[in-house]
Amino acid sequence: MSGWLLILFLLLLGGLISTLGDLLGSKIGKARFSILKLRPKKTAVIITILTGSFISASSLSLMILVNRQLRVGLFRLGDLQKRLKESREVLIPLKQEREKLETKIIDKEKELLKLERNLIALRSGKFVIRSGQSLFISEINSSAENNVRSQIEKIIIDANRSTEKVVNPNRKDIKNLLLLRKNHIDEIQKIIAKGGSWVINIKSVRNVLSGENFVYAFPEITENKIIVKKGEVITKISFDQNEIRKKGFGDKISLLLSSSLAEVKRRGSLANEIKLRSDSVNDVRDFLNKNDQTSFELEAVSLRNSKTAQPIIVELNIYYLNT
Repeated sequence: MSGWLLILFLLLLGGLISTLGDLLGSKIGKARFSILKLRPKKTAVIITILTGSFISASSLSLMILVNRQLRVGLFRLGDLQKRLKESREVLIPLKQEREKLETKIIDKEKELLKLERNLIALRSGKFVIRSGQSLFISEINSSAENNVRSQIEKIIIDANRSTEKVVNPNRKDIKNLLLLRKNHIDEIQKIIAKGGSWVINIKSVRNVLSGENFVYAFPEITENKIIVKKGEVITKISFDQNEIRKKGFGDKISLLLSSSLAEVKRRGSLANEIKLRSDSVNDVRDFLNKNDQTSFELEAVSLRNSKTAQPIIVELNIYYLNT
């Protein structure tokens, strides 16, 4: 039954029952009828009260009979409220978990967008600094006269200035571009304070685009030791005239220098290339032109003592092999 029909029916029922009750009360009053030895007037009042109660009871019964929501509300309200409360308590952690998941999704979307931008930048060659690239290399010594912390701070300032020139070459004012974790700095300070000579190599944590405001970096510390000595043969290769005619003399030089670089890096050098004495190649080529031997040996010989952070400079020596 619709709400409006129910209200109309209740009004009609209430009016009918109240009219009947009023008529009944009047007749009982005129008949001077008595209940429980009460005076007729009080008996009429009681009849009127009972009639009103009957109107309320019948109206309520009718509403309960035809309206399911009212039945549920009257007889199961407490149970429903309890279940609603329990449901809300269950929903609270679920809501919190949903908020966490939404936050993670947003973060992942941002990270994905950043990766896409970096991929585009990588393909277009817009990175000015690569992940793991050395930003600044400096030697540092521990002694009673020098404060280790102040030396480290100076290295960081110099590294920041050097990085700023790469990332923001047109910026006039130098800002704090380089970001290093304090615990990393404390760790290398403890190592250096024990004594000895060391090399600090500050590297970039990630790829960096031109114009970025921050560069995240971490410091690596390596013992500053002699990697190669003056006159030491770093690597050598053997070949014959047939190989030279097939692959060319330049290929042999490149192979020798690549092998030398791999060897010094294995020893702990931070050099990224092997520097070759300028006239050394011409000397070797002249030697090959003047000798008709079939087998030769080519050596890369260090021209000086070179430590961990110092460049490696070599010259080429060539000898013919006795067959």
